Amino acid sequence: MSDSPERVPKLSKEEKDRRFQAELMPVLDPLYNFAFRLTLDEDDANDLVQETYLKAYRFFEYFEPGTNAKAWLFRILKNSFINDFRKKSKQPAKVDYSEIEGYYNSEDVEADGDAGSTSTDMRQQAVRDLIGDEVASALNSLPVDFRTVIILCDLEGFTYEEMAKVLDIPIGTVRSRLHRARNFLKDKLEKYAKSMGYGSENGDDDLALDENE
Repeated sequence: MSDSPERVPKLSKEEKDRRFQAELMPVLDPLYNFAFRLTLDEDDANDLVQETYLKAYRFFEYFEPGTNAKAWLFRILKNSFINDFRKKSKQPAKVDYSEIEGYYNSEDVEADGDAGSTSTDMRQQAVRDLIGDEVASALNSLPVDFRTVIILCDLEGFTYEEMAKVLDIPIGTVRSRLHRARNFLKDKLEKYAKSMGYGSENGDDDLALDENE
């Protein structure tokens, strides 16, 4: 089979080191940001990034040149977090995942899609700029599965297809989870946004974050 270990080309140490430095090290900063947003702790984030790069170096022969290095590293980090760091990370109080699942109907996944006029986009950006601390607090309060899709999509700019590969879940699950996470954040921030003069006349649309197609 083409994906068997015997068929993976063996690199010389010099070539491996050169390619590793050129292709994977530029992702260091966003990788650390992802780790910190997952662990909410600087030391844990540094340890997680170090472990990710150690694993990436160990299995670098399996990285296909020309593919998305950022997505590959993010997947390794996500798996390391789940397997090794999640239990000991300093997590804030979380809302009940099942409670959110029951409250937001997954059939409404497509409802966020009509990103409208330029004025709507400007309003959304203004809200994001004004309520950074509140967004961070609300984001940190999400269950980690919801927090992760927001980070990958709205902060790191991954497509649905890339997110599905990073998280190893179907695209439909990505869309559903992202929709619920955005709705939860919107509810948490709605009162603050209104107090800043960005009240919602259209209900669900004013704080909806853009879908990343």
